[in-house]
Amino acid sequence: MDAEAQQTERDRSSHPAASEEISDTGGAEGRSRFALVDRVAAWLPGGRISLTLLFCLVCLLLLSRFVIQPFQIPSGSMEPGLRIGDRVLVNKLAYRFGAEPRRGDVVVFDGTGYFGDADYIKRVVGVGGDHVVCCDRQGRIEVNGRSVDESTFLYPGNKPSEVSFDVAVPDGTLFVLGDHRGDSSDSRDHLGSPGGGMIPLGDVIGRADWIAWPVGHWTRLERADGYARVPAADGVHG
Repeated sequence: MDAEAQQTERDRSSHPAASEEISDTGGAEGRSRFALVDRVAAWLPGGRISLTLLFCLVCLLLLSRFVIQPFQIPSGSMEPGLRIGDRVLVNKLAYRFGAEPRRGDVVVFDGTGYFGDADYIKRVVGVGGDHVVCCDRQGRIEVNGRSVDESTFLYPGNKPSEVSFDVAVPDGTLFVLGDHRGDSSDSRDHLGSPGGGMIPLGDVIGRADWIAWPVGHWTRLERADGYARVPAADGVHG
């Protein structure tokens, strides 16, 4: 009995020591991290304020590089929805993880080797496998045999296209047009260029989701409804 009681007493007395040892280790690690921050802050002019600003800058750079990137609209090719000087936020994750652009999306892409050595913003009219024609008897663009009503975003007074075309969009590419058809250099103007005016999916930077500036023009950019009823090349509605 005495031996058992002594053993129990020793077991009980060992727990606080173990707990105290763990606590001391965590405290030492925490003090070490704070000490490192203090040393870095002391090395930087401005101390902790400069360190905080530097941390925020790094976060913004990473966000811009991999998630959301702002772009300024340089021309009137996407009027009336996007005006010269507007800043749009481009979702760079929209077409990752297996997703691809859909008809009606507004996308930003690198036009190097196809349109010119710059980034462009246009609306997706045709995706891989589509048959895009202009125009039908009512003067509308036709995709896979379905006429598209573009009146909700087309520049007032513009026709869907002054140029006739009949194209098959190769797999892995996009056929794109500006909303201001009378002031847009787009796939129509490059049908005879390398790539046939089509944009490779790999050159798409992302989807323009928001107008962020000016504040009075802040709005979300939605997919154009007119394209929702267009059937895919295999007959399934997209």
